Order: sequence, then structure tokens, then C-alpha cells
Amino acid sequence: MGQVSEHGPQGSPRWALAGLSLAMLMPSFATSTANVALPELTKLYAASFQAAQWVVLSYLLTITALIVVVGRLGDVLGRRRLMLAGVTVFAGGSMLSGVAPSLEMLISARVVQGVGAATMMALTMAFASAVVPRSRTGSAMGLLGTMSAVGTTLGPALGGLVTAWTGSRAIFMVNVPLAMVTLLIAARTLPHDPPRVAAPSTRFDLAGTALLAAALIAFALAMTLGRGQFGSLNFAALVTAFVACNAFIVVEARAPFPLVPLNLIRNRALLASLSTNMIVSAVMMATLIIGPFYLSKVIGLAAAPAGLVMAVGPLAAAMAGVPAGRLVDRLGTERVALGGLAALAAGTAYLSVIPAVFGVAGYVAPIVTMTIGYGLFQAANSTKIMTGGRPAERGLISGMLNLSRNLGLITGVSTMGAIFAWGTAANDVVTASPEMILNGMHSTFVVAFFLIIGSSLVSFHAARNISAERTG
Repeated sequence: MGQVSEHGPQGSPRWALAGLSLAMLMPSFATSTANVALPELTKLYAASFQAAQWVVLSYLLTITALIVVVGRLGDVLGRRRLMLAGVTVFAGGSMLSGVAPSLEMLISARVVQGVGAATMMALTMAFASAVVPRSRTGSAMGLLGTMSAVGTTLGPALGGLVTAWTGSRAIFMVNVPLAMVTLLIAARTLPHDPPRVAAPSTRFDLAGTALLAAALIAFALAMTLGRGQFGSLNFAALVTAFVACNAFIVVEARAPFPLVPLNLIRNRALLASLSTNMIVSAVMMATLIIGPFYLSKVIGLAAAPAGLVMAVGPLAAAMAGVPAGRLVDRLGTERVALGGLAALAAGTAYLSVIPAVFGVAGYVAPIVTMTIGYGLFQAANSTKIMTGGRPAERGLISGMLNLSRNLGLITGVSTMGAIFAWGTAANDVVTASPEMILNGMHSTFVVAFFLIIGSSLVSFHAARNISAERTG
């Protein structure tokens, strides 16, 4: 595999991909380990569970607010120097999190860690599409998807063990040596920034940056506040997000150096891919929300075996990523993306009618089908988006791609959770009967099925338009 970057070779592409793989693993690993440690953190800092949840929320909000911004900064200031800075900031935030003397300090340190995580997530795919030949981009995207899934899978298991052996502080310190290894590999192998980027003469869109961050934070808060109950605070946050988003579009139309150029905002094919990515991510989040209730209340599994069954999905994603990428390189992005959506539709259709008597095997089969479909879609969609844009905008486009996924996950927690609660027809899902839980799951996946079908039609229509433009 040869180096194809126009920025000049810095090291082996294989070692560069190894460093990028670690950079993709760490942000998801840092999310899932913190979730596991929340009960211990409430004891350590004598805090309520609602207060401790900000350890996770502050990290996710920071990533959501900054991921597009740092992607654009990479295009303007240089991706290599920004990636190295991001890994360093992530390591520093991890260390500060591990020694934080109070919950407030821990939350602040997690914001710092989130800045580094946003940088790594935004720039990893941009680098991957630059250091491998175009014919191998699918394989690279599949590998990065695998590493993200591995981080999600390892987090609960390793985080639980580390917390049990050495305490909850240690789960943050685990990231420090990983970041140091990543920094060493990246410094030796990532291609140099070209001279035209190394001299940052372009002005940065501060107004657009502030408005986009405000819109994204407000939207994320609207989807997460209230613990599933949509109240006045959620409504106010949603209105704020809407106003800030519209103001952002107006500012971008007039800005001499916009954060997101209008050619991207008006690119229907790109918007279709990003919208589908968001919807698919929201549907996948439904499996994580409903799975524990179904396995414990309907199937009757204890916490430990239910956790093992829940790990099957991320494990299947980790195993499917690389083969999915290779399939993209052989068959092309459109066919593989539609095949992945078809698998997702089949899985959601099955879960919308599954009887309880099918047991664990009846639940695992559609989950694995959906997870493989998700891996196929992600590899194909990421490849299509990253190879379709201009090289000078790869950081920005990579940030937008990751943002659409994060927004889908955040929206899925709120929207799919609300549909599930409505479907149970219970005052409290925790006390709902097995029959109510089953009804709630069926209702949720009926909605999920039609969302996937709608996304498939949008993707198919966009693909036909692109094909017609190329042949016309």
C-alpha cells in the first residue's frame, strides 16, 4: 500500500493507520468507561446521580459543540499540528480527570478531555482518506469503524475491572499511556502539513463558530434534560437551537470565510448522506435503550448474563468493520450502503413483531443482523462522503460526518426512549409488566422500520441523481 498524500510522506501508511486507529478508539472508550464508573463516582464525591451524570454529559456536549469547528480548523491551520495538539490535550484532560479533588473539577477536566476527543474524531477520517490510496479508502473506513466499536465494547468490561481493582479515578488514567503511544506514532507517521496551510492567512469565522456551538449545545440539552420527560426547559432549549441554527445559516451566507461553505450546505447528496447517518444512529441507539429492559423483564435474565448478551452487538460491529470496508472497495459505496440499510430494515421489522417465546436467540439474531447492516452502511457512507469532497475540506467534512452520528445517538436516546415509554402505556417503565415492555419494544421498532425505509428511499434517490448527473 503506497503513500498517496500530497502533503509529503512522513512514515509508513500502515503505522499511520495504527495511530489513527488508536485515535478513533480512545474517544469511544472514554465515553463507555465513564458510564460504568458513575455509581462509584457518586460515592467518591458524595454527589447525586443527576450531578454525576454531568461527568458524561459535559464530555459529550463538548464533542458535539466542537467537532465541526476543529475539523475546519484542521483545514485552515494544518491537520497534523492540530491532531498532535488534540492528542496532547486529551492526555492532559485524562490526567486531570484522574486527580480531580471535586466533582466540579472532574466535570471541568472532562470538558478538556472532550476538546481533545473532538479533535481526534474530526481529523482521523480526514487523515485516513489522505494516507491510503482511493481504492483502499473503504478498508480504512471499515478499520476505523471497527476500532470505535472496540472502544465501546472494551469500555464496560475494562472499566468495571479497573474500578473494582483500583477505584474509579484509575479509569481516566488508563487513557494517558494510550494517548502517549498515539502521539508517538502520529508524530512519526502522519504526513506534514503543506506550506499553504502552514501559513494561516485565512480568517476564521468566529461568529459562525459561536452560533453553531450554541445551536448544537442547545439541541443536545433539549434531547437530554428532564430524564425522558419533555418539559419547559427542553422546549426553551429546542427553540434556542432553532433560532441559533437559522442565524448560523444567515451568517454563513454573508461571511467572507464561512465555517461551513454554502456549497456544502446546499449539497443535496451530502445532506442526504448525513441525514441518513443521523437516522441510522438514532435507530441503533434504540437497541441499547430497550435491550436491558427486554432481556431482564421479558426474557428474565439477571444483570450479568443480560450484560453479556448486550455485548454481542458491539462485538459483531467490531468483527464486521474491516470486511465491510473491503466489500466497499470491491462493490462500491452505493450498493453496500443500500445493502446495509436493507439489513437494518430486516432487523427492525423482526424486532417489531418478535414473540417472547423466541428467547435470547430470537433477540440476538436481529441484533446481529442490524449491527452488520450498520457496519456496512457506515463503511460505505463514510467512504462516499470522504472521497466525494475536496481535499482542502476533508477536516470539515469529517467533522460533519461525526457530528451527524453524535446527533443521531443523542436524538435516539430522547426520541426512541419516549416512543418506548409511550408504547408500554405504563406510568413508569421501570415498573412496567413484561407484556407492556414487549408492546413498547414492538412500537419502537415499527417506527424504526419506517425511518430506515424512508432513509433508504432518500439514499436511493440521491444515488440516482448523482448517476444521472455523471452520465448527463
